[in-house]
Amino acid sequence: MSARTEAIQGNLQRIAGKIGENKYLKSVSEGLLLALPAIIIGALSTLIANINLEAYQKFITETGLKSVLSLPSSVTISIIALYAVFCIAYRLASLFNHDGVVAGIISLICFLAVTPFATLDEASVIPVKFLGAQGLFVAIIVGLLSARLYVYIVDHNWTIKMPAGVPPTVEKTFAGLLPGIVIVVIFTIISGLFRLTSFESAHEFVYSFIQAPLLNLGGGFWSMVILVLVIHTLWLFGIHGTLSILPILYGVWIPLGLENLEAIAAGNPPENIVNTGFLIVVVIIGGAGATLSLGLLLTFFTKSQRYKTLGKLALPPVIFGINEPLIFGLPIVLNPYMVVPFIVAPLTNAIISYILMDIGIFPLVNGLHIPLGTPVFVNSVLAGSAFLIILQIILIVLNMLIYYPFVKLLDKKALEEEHTNPA
Repeated sequence: MSARTEAIQGNLQRIAGKIGENKYLKSVSEGLLLALPAIIIGALSTLIANINLEAYQKFITETGLKSVLSLPSSVTISIIALYAVFCIAYRLASLFNHDGVVAGIISLICFLAVTPFATLDEASVIPVKFLGAQGLFVAIIVGLLSARLYVYIVDHNWTIKMPAGVPPTVEKTFAGLLPGIVIVVIFTIISGLFRLTSFESAHEFVYSFIQAPLLNLGGGFWSMVILVLVIHTLWLFGIHGTLSILPILYGVWIPLGLENLEAIAAGNPPENIVNTGFLIVVVIIGGAGATLSLGLLLTFFTKSQRYKTLGKLALPPVIFGINEPLIFGLPIVLNPYMVVPFIVAPLTNAIISYILMDIGIFPLVNGLHIPLGTPVFVNSVLAGSAFLIILQIILIVLNMLIYYPFVKLLDKKALEEEHTNPA
């Protein structure tokens, strides 16, 4: 490795490390991961309740089963901001070595304090739209701010001290009481101030000036291209590209997916092409670099013992999106032969899939965040349509064509080495 390459790798690792270890970004990504079970449960409920078969829909509608099947979605996806604000505050406080549960409860109170109530038939109600995907950015902001205030207050010992001998649970409760009162008062004042503006609530302000523009930018074609390039450039230098930008990825693309799920639950078609499901299902098929195609080539189209053996070992895990055997065993990291195909293959997948979905040839993914380890083709079904399997097959073939000339060069070189130095 040249000194210049080492310097570039070192700089990239430092930058990626700072992003990945930033407590605030980390708490957002890890907090959303904590809320992921609720998202997946709600998404599966939405899928089951909205299977596009006329006879099935008629049956569950007439029997009243549709409302029952949709219930898990109503208490998860539709109010996901409640889970998110608690989990984000919990993680941030925990990263500062403070009680995450107390911080989470305080943040939940603060979130509800800035959420406008409405009157329906003389009853006070909370509009669900502020508790779902539209309220997610407010949840992120409130979770971060309230938890940071909690940490600041506790660090300065502005808490109620209990005498010795008091049970730990009681002591913990009173320790969070004064910080909770102060923080809730602050957010109550903030809520009151927003009511004096034309926006009438923090939710409307954040959605108009932050969330909507950011989602439009993050869900666009060029932002997708840039993110794919960044992820794979980092991987080539031995840095986990996906994890390095996870806070950015989750902060923007998970809300886009949630908007799709909410639309489907309401009986409308999804509108956002780009989300985390799009990335997993049609961009990085088999892991970063779309390496399922590479595993197939090594297994069935190489002649050297070295690469054929590697292919047989790597192919089973790569079907499940686990491609470290190829990343570090081929290797792909710092391998000049692999730079072009490793970037071009997923970029090709992203561009082709985006265009084909945009013009309506293939359906949009439903927005479900596909769990790590979900095998190829199965993830298409979870993403809302078995028809996407056809798209995956087309992309895998294209990826094999992209990787093929580079694999042949490596294979030829390995064959020469095996003939020169037989075992």
